[in-house]
Amino acid sequence: MSTCERVLVYGATGHTGRFVVDELLRRGLTPVLAGRNAARLADLPQRYAALERVVVGLDDAEALRRALGGVGAVVNTAGPFLDTALPLARAAVAAGAHYLDVTAEQGVVRELYRELDAPAREAGVAVVPAMAFYGGLADLLATAALGGESSADEVEVSIGLDRWWPTAGTRETGARNTATRLVIRDGALAALAAPAPTGVWSFPEPLGDQAVVQLPFSEVVTVDRHLRVGELRSYLNTASLEDLHDAATPPPTAVEEDGRSAQQFVVDVVVRRGSDARRLTASGRDIYAVTAPIVVEGVVRLLDGRHRGPGASAPGQLFDAADVLAALAGSLTVRPGSQPGTASGRRSA
Repeated sequence: MSTCERVLVYGATGHTGRFVVDELLRRGLTPVLAGRNAARLADLPQRYAALERVVVGLDDAEALRRALGGVGAVVNTAGPFLDTALPLARAAVAAGAHYLDVTAEQGVVRELYRELDAPAREAGVAVVPAMAFYGGLADLLATAALGGESSADEVEVSIGLDRWWPTAGTRETGARNTATRLVIRDGALAALAAPAPTGVWSFPEPLGDQAVVQLPFSEVVTVDRHLRVGELRSYLNTASLEDLHDAATPPPTAVEEDGRSAQQFVVDVVVRRGSDARRLTASGRDIYAVTAPIVVEGVVRLLDGRHRGPGASAPGQLFDAADVLAALAGSLTVRPGSQPGTASGRRSA
């Protein structure tokens, strides 16, 4: 396994990619800036002047594999991941580099698990899709809430945003991602009911009671990868979804020197085993910005050996979930909630 501190960021010119590059620099690693557009790579901020740039497409597997030579890990922030994930992950495995991405797309995660688990094990590297706000964070919270247990009767995930200023990449992915969304029902992946169920979720402050709709992201597939769960329902507050669907909603605007917007989020996870219920909540600022410390924490642990071995894995399967959440304390506030005996974390409409 490579311990090289060079980390290639594919999609480095994008909104999330720049947060990832900055976080890698903060953690003492050496980013390699990569993408398909030479002009955009050349136009990156002056603070990246000393960093290597690699222009490479995804249609030439051999050229891509050569471009990844000598890096310890690849972070893919270039959506839609329907297009980029599998070719880039295959090239990373062939080059002997770990692969991580930030996809919210369920189908992409399933494909990477199916196609690359055996090759990654043989190569001695890890493939970790959805190491991000969507997917990875809820998976880590659910795993940590279970406290070492590997099964739950029920998991509920509810994501609340005070607003959603979508990037161009988010909008493009949403337009392309038309696959039927999956939940876990009776212990197996199953299609989300149509129309999607709605309700009201009592979030901790600053959000409070919010109308929600079942809208599962990649956390369903990551949880199913390593936990035995009878039922998993995943919600998003409808106010943020209305922002996303409104073509007039602007992209994120930085209000901090590091580029973060003023957006606030809460991710609330409740797990139930018999009569025991546990709740963990993560809150913070800017879903795109917070993805960077999440995925870079994964990179650091892959390079320094704090993981559970090669293969295609979910975040909570590969890493010590509670320890990762503790390490993210500077970027997230994680706290236990009240111990709801039934469903006091959710009130149905």
